[in-house]
Amino acid sequence: MNITDIANIVGVSPATVSNALNDRKGVSEETKQRILKTAKELGYYKETNSNNNTQRSIRFVIYKKHGLVVADTPFFSSLLEGIENECRRQGYELLISHAYHSEWKEFINVVNTEYSQGIIILATEMSLEDLDPFRELSVPIVLLDGHFKGEDFDCVLINNMDASYKATKYLVQSGHNQIGYLHSSVHINNFLYRTLGFMDALHDCKVKFNSEFDFYLEPNMEGAYRDMKALLEKGDVKLPTAFFADNDNIAFGAMRALKENKIRIPQDVSIVGLDDMPFCEITSPRLTTIKVFTQDIASAAVRRLLQIIEGDKERTTQKIEVNTELIIRDSVLQLKS
Repeated sequence: MNITDIANIVGVSPATVSNALNDRKGVSEETKQRILKTAKELGYYKETNSNNNTQRSIRFVIYKKHGLVVADTPFFSSLLEGIENECRRQGYELLISHAYHSEWKEFINVVNTEYSQGIIILATEMSLEDLDPFRELSVPIVLLDGHFKGEDFDCVLINNMDASYKATKYLVQSGHNQIGYLHSSVHINNFLYRTLGFMDALHDCKVKFNSEFDFYLEPNMEGAYRDMKALLEKGDVKLPTAFFADNDNIAFGAMRALKENKIRIPQDVSIVGLDDMPFCEITSPRLTTIKVFTQDIASAAVRRLLQIIEGDKERTTQKIEVNTELIIRDSVLQLKS
C-alpha cells in the first residue's frame, strides 16, 4: 500500500495525500480527515510527533510545462511508486510538490519554507531555461528522466539512444527497409535522443531514411489518434512497411487510426513502441515495444540523492542511464526469417 493507492481510493492527487499525512497546508480539513481515515484503515498511516525535527525528508517535484507528456499514466505512476518505496526503505519521508511553469515564485517559497534534505525533479518536460530557478537552491538536486548537455546536475534516466537503436535494429532484422518514425509533435529532450538512436541504427544497418515517412503526432493516445487520422484522410499519404514510435501512447493512437482506415497491423504496417505500458498486452495486435524499468530508475534517483546528502559534498556529478529491453509481441511482421 502506498500514497498512490490512497489517492486513488479517496479521489485526490498523491501530492494532496502527502500534504495531509505530513500535516501541511493546502488541504481542507474534511479532505484531510478522509485521507487520514483511509490511511489508518489500510495500515499505512502512523501518528507522528509534530515537534519531531529529526525527520529526514526528500522532496519529489513533478514539473509540468504543458502536461502533454507528464500525466496520470502507468509510466509516471510507477516512477512515483518507485521513489516512495525507496524512500521508505532508506528511512526518509517523501514530500510531493507540483511545479508549474507559470508559478515559479510560489514554488520556490514552498521549497524554502518547508525544508527537505534533497530534491528529485521530474525533468521530462523541462527545457534548459527551466532549470534556472533551481540553481538558487542550496540543497542537493537530482534530475529524473531528463538530461541537459554541459549542465552540472546529477541525473538518472532511460538510456534513450540505446532504446530506440534496439527497436529500429529489430525492424531491420525483421526484413524492413522502409522504416518511418512517429515523432512527438511536442519537443522533449528524451525524444531527441531517441531520434538519434533511430538514425544511428539505420546508418549502422545501411538503411536509407525516407523523410516522407517522418510523421509528427501529439504524444498522448487521443492526440496521436486525431493527428494520424487527419494525415490519413488527406488520401495521398505514403506509408512505410514499419514505424518506430517515440512512446507507446503515440503507437496506440496511430494504430487506432490506421485500423479505422483499413490498414492492417502488422500485415500492412508494423509498429514498435517504447515504454511497455500495460495496454501493450491488450491491444490488437499486442504491441512490440521497449520495456523501461521505471521503478529501477526511480530507486536509482533516490539512492544517488542520498549519496550526495549523506556523503562527500565535493563530488563529481553523475549521469546514470538505465538500459531497456526489447519485448517482442505481435505488431511486427517478419518479412524474412
